[in-house]
Amino acid sequence: MDEVTSTAIRNPILLLYHNIAPNVYISDMTELFTWTCPRCDDLTEGFVGVARDLNAIVIAFRGTQERSIPNWIEDLHWKQLDLNYPGMPDAMVHHGFYFAYHNTTVRPGVVNAVKRAKELYGNIDIMVTGHSMGGAMAAFCGLDLTVNHETGNVQVVTFGQPRIGNAAFVSYYSQLVPNTIRVTNGHDIVPHLPPYYPHFSQKTYHHFPREVWLYNIGFGSWAYTVEKVCDGSGEDPTCSRSVSGNSISEHLAYYGVKMGGENTCKVIMDPRLAMYSTEDFEGNFILSRDPFASVVKATTEPNVPSDVL
Repeated sequence: MDEVTSTAIRNPILLLYHNIAPNVYISDMTELFTWTCPRCDDLTEGFVGVARDLNAIVIAFRGTQERSIPNWIEDLHWKQLDLNYPGMPDAMVHHGFYFAYHNTTVRPGVVNAVKRAKELYGNIDIMVTGHSMGGAMAAFCGLDLTVNHETGNVQVVTFGQPRIGNAAFVSYYSQLVPNTIRVTNGHDIVPHLPPYYPHFSQKTYHHFPREVWLYNIGFGSWAYTVEKVCDGSGEDPTCSRSVSGNSISEHLAYYGVKMGGENTCKVIMDPRLAMYSTEDFEGNFILSRDPFASVVKATTEPNVPSDVL
């Protein structure tokens, strides 16, 4: 495969990572989307919005918090395949990853927000993203929207995602959500977990394709990052599997953006938008001049860059 990703692949990845994925860790958005604000009670797990530059509904999931990553990584070493994925014979996943999306308030919140966005903007594409644990949730979300909600225009882009299912699950997933990219970074430890045992291909955890591996060439001031598009197996031995995978620091920074740390980035809400902020009965915030406006009206407002549902 090409050593450097094509523009068609790289541009959506960079847009998602630099502009969206870091924002699910933010510590200041006038206390609207913070994970630690008093009213959030640390319960917020992600957001759904409409990105006009991508002409897509974007769903972003919160990842593992930095302070808990060491314990989470230790736990990942012992994760077991112990849940049959509904409607997919022989497909198995870990119940913790599965339930994090399916058995919480996250799923109905996402589905309702996507439904509302489609009512406003029409049948535009859906891009689902997340880093670390958020990547695992993003994958289950993309599959759920495709299988259970008949949404056929879903793309998933994850960063530093762990393995979530076995080879049978990967086979189904690859057919149903083919527009999926997993970005891995150098020696990032998390994509190596739970462990992959090639001699037990049907029983072990297995990554789905397609991987884009970031790694450095050269030394010191001559070092630069290369993006390699890996093969379609999901477990390309010449990509992240070619290294030991023992770095937490490389898990926390992708494309030069540090994830999950304090003061990683800051998004300030324009006070002129505050008057358009409402909250639904389930606690979801809607930023729109008129959440119940027609698609025509909603897409002709020039001064509001995006609607967050």
